[in-house]
Amino acid sequence: MEVRRSASRGHANHGWLDSYHSFSFNQYYDPARMAFSVLRVINEDIVAPTRGFGMHPHQNMEIITYMLGGELAHQDSLGNGSTIRAGDVQRMTAGSGIVHAEMNQSITEAAHLLQIWLTPSKDGLEPSYEDKRIDPHRKLNQWCLIASHDAREDSLLIHQDVNLWATYLHAGHSLDYQAPKGRSAYVQLARGRLRVNGEWLEQGDAIVLETSIDLSLNAETDAEVLLFDLPKA
Repeated sequence: MEVRRSASRGHANHGWLDSYHSFSFNQYYDPARMAFSVLRVINEDIVAPTRGFGMHPHQNMEIITYMLGGELAHQDSLGNGSTIRAGDVQRMTAGSGIVHAEMNQSITEAAHLLQIWLTPSKDGLEPSYEDKRIDPHRKLNQWCLIASHDAREDSLLIHQDVNLWATYLHAGHSLDYQAPKGRSAYVQLARGRLRVNGEWLEQGDAIVLETSIDLSLNAETDAEVLLFDLPKA
């Protein structure tokens, strides 16, 4: 079980965008952190009011946006247009090619999000888009499946053998995770402070498990956690 501390992430502050990179991205390069299994990017982004990413292309990537605060407006070359807010999850299959923009249209509040990239099961997929509002009670002190390869339990569909779980633990609550055999796992603490198998984690910290093991989470403060059940790394 490897703990990766928040401070070890790459960091870029562009003024309008304050971004922390768990894996090599843009100007941040670490040959030891190129990817883990099919997990390629976890960026924690804070986008200033009225700013955002103009139209730009992607190809052959599954892109998930997990909103922690504020809102983000989306437009793409497929004709989709929507605004996602705290508690929402968005999935975009870039596939053979898609162009999109993400803008924080609020004039007062920053947008806070995790952007996640997964390599797909194959290249050249037909581009597609979806977003969902996750009822907060579905992830309160329990695991909620938010993305999967078969869209079960009302999760987003991703074109890869990955199960992405989320939970929001109240302070003092505990939660276990029974690991499937022959898999890897990655745990990202989005906010709060908790103990995982006796190891303290702060906001932005992560745990890397090349061989997935059973986990016990104990929240000291309110804490939001993402857990990626991945193909063997």
